[in-house]
Amino acid sequence: MEKIKLYGLRISYYTGKMEAYLRYKGIEHDFVTLNRARFRRIEEKTGTAQMPAIELPDGRFMADTTPMIAWFESQYPDTPVVPEDPVLAFLAHLLEDYFEEWLWRPAMHYRWSYQPSRLHLSRKIVDEFMTDMPVPKMIMRAVIRRRQLGRYVKKDGVSSDTWDHVESIYLKTLERLENVLSQREYLLGDKPSLADFGLFASMFRHFSQDPTASDIMRLQAPGVFEWQARLWNARWNSTSRWLDAVPGDLMPILKDVGAAYLPYLNDNARAWQQRQERFNPTTLGVQYRDVPVSQYRVWCLEELQRKARAVPQVDQDRLQTTLESANCWAPLFELKEPASGYDDSDLPFRAGKVHYDNRR
Repeated sequence: MEKIKLYGLRISYYTGKMEAYLRYKGIEHDFVTLNRARFRRIEEKTGTAQMPAIELPDGRFMADTTPMIAWFESQYPDTPVVPEDPVLAFLAHLLEDYFEEWLWRPAMHYRWSYQPSRLHLSRKIVDEFMTDMPVPKMIMRAVIRRRQLGRYVKKDGVSSDTWDHVESIYLKTLERLENVLSQREYLLGDKPSLADFGLFASMFRHFSQDPTASDIMRLQAPGVFEWQARLWNARWNSTSRWLDAVPGDLMPILKDVGAAYLPYLNDNARAWQQRQERFNPTTLGVQYRDVPVSQYRVWCLEELQRKARAVPQVDQDRLQTTLESANCWAPLFELKEPASGYDDSDLPFRAGKVHYDNRR
């Protein structure tokens, strides 16, 4: 039987997440290293130049890890990564979204703002992705460093005014996770959930491997370092269990969601509705300037609202009580209609996850 093909790079934030998910589910696949020609083909097939992408044996292409995982869950329901309990299921979705979207900025910052990481990663990108370029590698590495630092760090609001706050997101997350993972193997029990895979995106290919961030993790959060290796090696089994209720040790993380991430999603959505291309959000008293407005993150807010409303009525009071205790309920529904205008009708087969240079 022909295997699916997973296209990506071994340094990629989202590729690591998808690769770990496929390994855990036991879905056989071949990893195909992207080059420029394959990247152009993926854009033609999916509508967006992003990694990872998957090619199915029937020739269809998919992109965007969250919708791809949802599709695979529908195809392989006997090995789920979403808890059966409706409240825990919603929290798994909420935490997946929070971890992979909110940790993006510190992950890019630690990779490209510090010289040891910048030098290391520019070499890996050129050696892995740009093998067909008829340009001296030294020049290509310099171009990559300048482009990545400018586009994904400085133009994403990281400055001398926000530097400490960006790093605090990573450092506080490590502290909170270390406490959680000292109690159990994974976030919601003794087997991984969707929340773990969302967290894995940044923690595996960026924070645990990039020189500067990795030094911090190994010294300050060895339990998190152990967790990411454990998840990479995990395989689904029928004896593992999720928790029966929301654990108290997750509350500090959920309070971060309510205090910082959901207000940011609301500010981003308002800027999108006002047809702005960039905006100036304030997060926990820290002013960010000239940050790109993301249509995709407006859709993230819409999806979180939809999933919360889809929780069965019998469980709604329990969900609301849990979210109110973390100050998440009010900001989750602050905007009644985020109105992303994002076409998700053919996800994951036509994708459009864009954090920069949104197209209207």
